[in-house]
Amino acid sequence: PCIDMADFREVFAKAKHIAIITGAGVSAESGVPTFRGAGGFWRKWQAQELATPEAFARNPSRVWEFYHYRREVMLSKHPNPAHVAIAECERRLSKQGRSVVVITQNIDELHRKAGTKHLLEIHGSLFKTRCTNCGNVAANYKSPICPALAGKGAPDPETEDATIPVEDLPQCEEDSCNGLLRPHVVWFGETLDPDILTEVEKELEICDLCLVVGTSSVVYPAAMFAP
Repeated sequence: PCIDMADFREVFAKAKHIAIITGAGVSAESGVPTFRGAGGFWRKWQAQELATPEAFARNPSRVWEFYHYRREVMLSKHPNPAHVAIAECERRLSKQGRSVVVITQNIDELHRKAGTKHLLEIHGSLFKTRCTNCGNVAANYKSPICPALAGKGAPDPETEDATIPVEDLPQCEEDSCNGLLRPHVVWFGETLDPDILTEVEKELEICDLCLVVGTSSVVYPAAMFAP
């Protein structure tokens, strides 16, 4: 381990392929709630109790309230200097024929908002949905995502569940499919998209400098990327 900035600058100046691995810490300064660790509750639940296929199968209305709340919060948030610096780094280096890839565990799209182009979102995005019936994945920035969720999702522990009927939750609009939509995010107990993982592995193979920014590296498989 070395804290010498001059040494780092030397390595950075020579690097042709830079991989930047980011996690929740990079978005904390933008005021994004992490729902991890002490105090990380929405109502009475921690994220890992709601962000599972089982929780969605059991109570899709509650899980959608939780994600609707997170989407609405994110629509009011902006990239912070870390996101901007990473995007600027990619922009400047690409002019020199050097590549930067951002491999993020975040689902908040703040890297994208900041202007990062080469982005691998390994845990998906709050602003994409996937149909549980036909599997179609689509970008979705509607606010609210469906009329029944308007004004719902308050995080206060005293708030009662809205218990919205399934047919009033977000529905697929592909060719009259009308299947129930779910957030296109990787939930606890689910595996990462193999195509994205292959891309990540390829980038980690060729990178000659890896920066780890704002992640405690405890969630697998991302925890293995830096080692």
